[in-house]
Amino acid sequence: MRFKIPVAEPDIGEEELENVVEAVRSGWISGKGKFVEEFEKRFAEYCGVKYGVATNSGTTALHLALVALGIGPGDEVIVPDLTFAATINAVIYTGARPVLVDVHPNYWCIDPGKIKEAITPKTKAIILVHLYGHPCDMDPIIELAERYGLFVVEDAAEAHGAEYKGRKVGSFGHVSCFSFYGNKIITTGEGGMCLTNDEELAEKMKLLRGHGMKEEKRYWHNVVGFSYYMTNLQAAIGVAQLKRIGSFIEKKRRIAKLYAEELSAVDGVTLHPEMPWAKCVYWLYSILVDRARTGVSRDELMSYLEKEGIETRPFFYPLHEMPPYKRFTAGSFPVTVMLSERGLNLPSSIKLTEEEIVYVTRVIAKILKGT
Repeated sequence: MRFKIPVAEPDIGEEELENVVEAVRSGWISGKGKFVEEFEKRFAEYCGVKYGVATNSGTTALHLALVALGIGPGDEVIVPDLTFAATINAVIYTGARPVLVDVHPNYWCIDPGKIKEAITPKTKAIILVHLYGHPCDMDPIIELAERYGLFVVEDAAEAHGAEYKGRKVGSFGHVSCFSFYGNKIITTGEGGMCLTNDEELAEKMKLLRGHGMKEEKRYWHNVVGFSYYMTNLQAAIGVAQLKRIGSFIEKKRRIAKLYAEELSAVDGVTLHPEMPWAKCVYWLYSILVDRARTGVSRDELMSYLEKEGIETRPFFYPLHEMPPYKRFTAGSFPVTVMLSERGLNLPSSIKLTEEEIVYVTRVIAKILKGT
C-alpha cells in the first residue's frame, strides 16, 4: 500500500503517449491538428450531441458558451450556491449578474424549486452543475426554461458519462461545458469543451474561440474574441483517454459500491447519493459527517485521516460566503451551508486498490466510533 493515498490522480497509458509523440512529430502542437477535430467529434458523439468545440479549460468553456448565447450586462444568470467558483466567475466575466440559489438536500445539485423562485424578467439563463458526478433533476429544469424562455447551460465538468433517465448529461442544455483537468474522469492535463446541437451556435463559439477571426479573411475581426484553443498535444491525450472512459466509469462505480458497503454501518455518516433516475459516476466519492452523532467534526476527521496518510478534500465553500460574491447574495442557503460544513471527498482515484479503500474506511470507522 502507498505511503499516501491521493484524492485523485490521472491514469495515462501507452496510447496517450503514442498520440502525443505523433502530434509532436507532425509539427502540429498548438491549436491546429488532426487530434483536436477528432476529439471534438468523438466526445460529442459519446455524449449524444452533434457538435463539440474544444477549449483550453472548463472555465473558458463556460465563458465561451455564455458569450455565444449573448449573455451580458443587464442579464441575470441563475447559479447554484454549491459549486466551484469557476461557474460563477464565468457569469461575472460577461458583465451579467449571477443569482445564487440553494441545492437539493437529497442529491446536492441545484434545487429546481429554488430556481423558480429566483426567476425575474432579467433572467436569461440557468447554469446547472452536475456536482461530484451526480446529475441534476433535468425534467423540471427544462420545463422551467421552456416556460420562461431561458437558456440552459450544463456545467458537466465533474460528470463525464453520468446519466439522467438513461441519457447522458451534456445532451440536455443549449450548451454543455466539460473540464478535462488532471483530476477529472478523463483528462487532457488542462482543457475543456462546449457541446451543442445548434450548428450556428457551434460556429459562433469557434469564431469567438479564435480571436473572432474568420479563416476565410485572416487578421480581419468583426467581433472581439478570445484565445481559448485546446492544443493538438492535449487533444492527442484526450482521444486516447476517451477510448477508456467506459472502464474508468466502471471502476469509479466499483469504488463507490465498496465505500458504501464498508461505511453503511458507521453511525453519523451519510453516503454519496444516487437517485433512482440517475447514474452517478462518482467523480469524487463523498460523504457527510454529522458531528452531533459522531462527536467528530468533518475538519477533525480530515486531520486524523491526513495523519494516517489519507488525502481528503472538503466540499466547496458556499459561494455566498466568499468576499467576491457576497454582493450577489439574497436570502438564505441552509442546505448548501450544511453540506459545506459536513461534506468530505474521499480518495477516488481509479488507481485505488480494494486494500486501500478498505483501509480508508476502517480508519474512518475507528475514528468516528472512538475505538
